[in-house]
Amino acid sequence: MEIAFYLAGLIAIVATIRVISHTNPVHALLYLIVSLLAISAVFFSLGAYFAGALEIIVYAGAIMVLFVFVVMMLNLGSAVQQQEREWLKPSVWIGPGLLSLALLVVLIIAIRSLDDQGISGEMVDAKAVGISLFGPYVLAVELASMLLLAGLVVAFHVGREHKPGEVLSNAPASEMAKRKSEEQA
Repeated sequence: MEIAFYLAGLIAIVATIRVISHTNPVHALLYLIVSLLAISAVFFSLGAYFAGALEIIVYAGAIMVLFVFVVMMLNLGSAVQQQEREWLKPSVWIGPGLLSLALLVVLIIAIRSLDDQGISGEMVDAKAVGISLFGPYVLAVELASMLLLAGLVVAFHVGREHKPGEVLSNAPASEMAKRKSEEQA
């Protein structure tokens, strides 16, 4: 299990560096998913199976769907179609694909080496998870939800298309006057 820990950690570091170094948001999201899966593999290798499963379900699943939704919401229409065609080339998905394949091999080897240790199979019900999340960790859960909501609102306002007749309430007065004179002309 020690080799699984180090390999999953290395994959997480490489994928995270690729997240930071990419300027294309879709490429960064692919590497972020790989990074989150590698972190869950680190949890599994340390014996924290429940934390690893929650990492996959919550972060690699739900949060990444939210990020993909925001990227789709910021789509600029027909001007981006050529760029989307470029994303389907193998040069885009080969990096995350290879890292995911390496992570899958590490997980398979680690699971096969669990002959003596094995997963205990104890049931954890939804009530125990809810008590844990909304008991001692309620402040962290609420802060995370407010942060995600704020990010979604900002992304909506940044990506919103301004129509010619629309009044921009938070624009400077000079910009509003300029738009009004353009509309009258």
